[in-house]
Amino acid sequence: MKKKLLFLCTGNSCRSQMAEGYGKIFLGDKYEVYSAGIEKHGLNPYMVKVMEEDGVDVSNQYSKTLNELGDIDFDVVVTVCGDAHETCPMYLKKAKIIHKGFKDPAKAKGTEEEILKVFREVRDQIKNYIKNELKTMLEG
Repeated sequence: MKKKLLFLCTGNSCRSQMAEGYGKIFLGDKYEVYSAGIEKHGLNPYMVKVMEEDGVDVSNQYSKTLNELGDIDFDVVVTVCGDAHETCPMYLKKAKIIHKGFKDPAKAKGTEEEILKVFREVRDQIKNYIKNELKTMLEG
């Protein structure tokens, strides 16, 4: 039976959604992978675009809060922003909590290309973290 892994962020629109996409690719053989937010901000269109550029279809994912995941007992919770780490609900504390913060690409300013550049940088950081560090940590 697969273990259950949650990527938790503030709004479940960018970072945790990217992490869910890559988590399914790199960890999906051993984990059921989910993402959620403390709040729900909807899928960020820039996030969807840069994930598609890397061949990852996240269009079937949706922005959700922890409450929408019902009574799932998570084995591992990875917080991908400081806010989610600080406000992580007590009932998740029985899971192994891992914090790895990433810059919020939704706060990027500038031209569309400048904004996409920030999204690509964060996407690549999340991909590399899950593929290399997190996978090794969970298997160790």
